[in-house]
Amino acid sequence: MRGESTHVTLSAAGGAAADGSVASMTRKIILDCDPGHDDAVALLLAHANPEIELLAVTTVGGNQTLDKVTRNALGVLTLLGATDVPVSAGCTRPLLREVVVAADIHGESGLDGVDLPDPGSPGHVALDGRHAVDAIIETVMAHEPGEVTLVPTGPLTNIALALRKEPRIVERVREVVLMGGGYHAGNASPVAEFNVIVDPEAASIVIGAGWPVVMVGLDLTHQALATADVAERVAAIDSAPARFVGQLIEAFGRAYLEVAGFDAPPVHDPCTLAYLIDPSLVRVRRAPITVELRGEFTTGMTVVDLRGDEPQECPTAVATTLDVDGFWDLVIDAVERVGRS
Repeated sequence: MRGESTHVTLSAAGGAAADGSVASMTRKIILDCDPGHDDAVALLLAHANPEIELLAVTTVGGNQTLDKVTRNALGVLTLLGATDVPVSAGCTRPLLREVVVAADIHGESGLDGVDLPDPGSPGHVALDGRHAVDAIIETVMAHEPGEVTLVPTGPLTNIALALRKEPRIVERVREVVLMGGGYHAGNASPVAEFNVIVDPEAASIVIGAGWPVVMVGLDLTHQALATADVAERVAAIDSAPARFVGQLIEAFGRAYLEVAGFDAPPVHDPCTLAYLIDPSLVRVRRAPITVELRGEFTTGMTVVDLRGDEPQECPTAVATTLDVDGFWDLVIDAVERVGRS
């Protein structure tokens, strides 16, 4: 499948050659997250893969409350040895709605079932004093236009407020590659995905801002299953990071089996990184996306218009098909790299 996949370069700085291929280059990213078991794997991949330069990590209330997910982000980065990455805490709640968390999946800590370094331990990553919204704006504005990619893997509150506070970032960001939504699948409701339904107003602002957006939704991420074979590959590495990832898979798997009936858990968030690291792994299709805000039963639905031919000038796109073997090769390679560092 790898040879058949296509990458849609949506931004002017996308690096597409005349023949449609995409030149390999390090992608500078801000990872806006709410760790979360799958966010932790995304942090691993962003830190360890040489194709990614992790400029900053920002946190947002989502899978758990802001204090808990921020503690988790700091702990994961400490475990990975990513002590030079600034971490900023952001919004505690959605723009307009009440706080909702995913304790049924991620537990009361947001990372139940795993061991993280104690916050008071030597070498523990410290929190940057800036609010996440300001960290996003300052990081984007400090780089040349087209250099920074935003990778939100939680609710889109921080990103929405950043572009409202400093609209110039819309013209400077290379693209927004978000985990959220779905064009056929929902999980928090029959038609809506968790990250979007938690703050649909923020999602509407971000997706409708006119900058390049790639929506890596449930239709794609439900292909990234951490099967028993994957767990065995991780266990065979026998390093501290590998044992941590093994704990993630085991805990996440138990929760997904109990709550959603999945035999193996879908590891959603690192799919965004796979798209950036190796575009041949993810098939992407341009399509208009609208977030439903007022439906009695459909609030938070990402309505994707897949009718007819792809609209070539459309700034939004959806991920459709994943090279599963290639994806897990990336993750396993990242685990091995961290274990050697």
